[in-house]
Amino acid sequence: MTEKTGGGEKLIVNNRRAFFNYAVDERYEGGLVLVGSEVKSMRAGKVDMADAYAAEERGEVWLKQLYVAPFEQAKVFPHEPRRSRKVLLNKREIEQIKKAIQRGGFTVIPLRLYFKGGRVKVELGIAKGKTKGDKRADIATKTANREARDAIGRARKGD
Repeated sequence: MTEKTGGGEKLIVNNRRAFFNYAVDERYEGGLVLVGSEVKSMRAGKVDMADAYAAEERGEVWLKQLYVAPFEQAKVFPHEPRRSRKVLLNKREIEQIKKAIQRGGFTVIPLRLYFKGGRVKVELGIAKGKTKGDKRADIATKTANREARDAIGRARKGD
């Protein structure tokens, strides 16, 4: 599940469902406070962010419901798989996230987890939920683009 991205980043997991279910407005990058066994599980790609979200509490941003599988060799001091993890952001970014949540209809979701310079980073997005019609329009657009690419490819081959 891991793959390389540009700029010295190694992707751990990408939240593809986020872009289908939400319209993402703004993005923020922050570090995660983790224990050693969580980092080792992330290096192995054993992460699920299907139900994950971020919340602002007491002037800090916390990533909640992110599942990091227990590390096999960490039997003595294992970590809690779905514990809340602190996101390291600067004060201005935390205030912007807090205002976005208070506007109503917006939520903060993790878009991707990756290693950058040996540290685990999370990309958070301020997003608004899509309606069923918006999702159908996205599917129709993707289908039309795919069919157009296929038609161009067939025309080049001479089919």
